[in-house]
Amino acid sequence: MINELKEDAETRMGKSVVSLQNDLTKLRTGRAHTSLLDHITVEYYGSEVPLSQVANVSVLDSRTLSVSPWEKPMVQAIEKAIMNSNMGLNPATTGELIRIPLPPLTEERRKDMIKIVRAEGEGAKVAIRNIRRDVLSDIKSLLKDKEITEDEDHQAHDEVQKITDKYVKQVDEALTVKEKDLMEI
Repeated sequence: MINELKEDAETRMGKSVVSLQNDLTKLRTGRAHTSLLDHITVEYYGSEVPLSQVANVSVLDSRTLSVSPWEKPMVQAIEKAIMNSNMGLNPATTGELIRIPLPPLTEERRKDMIKIVRAEGEGAKVAIRNIRRDVLSDIKSLLKDKEITEDEDHQAHDEVQKITDKYVKQVDEALTVKEKDLMEI
């Protein structure tokens, strides 16, 4: 029973770290990469679909993305979706190709982005701690129902704390990498 709770905790904590890493890839670091546009949806025949399903997104150079729609009528819809994405991007259309130049990040904007990164990291740590709290309360209820001994309870607490520490460390490492990435010019 305790092993199942620990496995569940590890799975859920791992998902929290993966979620944080996905959120961090959406933050712009000044270099072009296709994952910047992953969350943008485009209206396609009455339904919202991810940009990657209606166009090919590629990197032209370190500061420019290119989007080439698979259907010519989609050019304006894609351009509009990119403009409305609140990312500060201004696409330029040349025929069927949409070029998206990424403006260089200012020092002030970089510091704002670091604050956002830290807030995201803190949210991930809170999620991990909440998972720990849930598992520990489940273990306490097992002890209360006399399904486990006090020794098993103490051992389980220590093991759950080690799991929590492992995932908090992963969050810290992800934040360090992203902050370093943001401060690079």
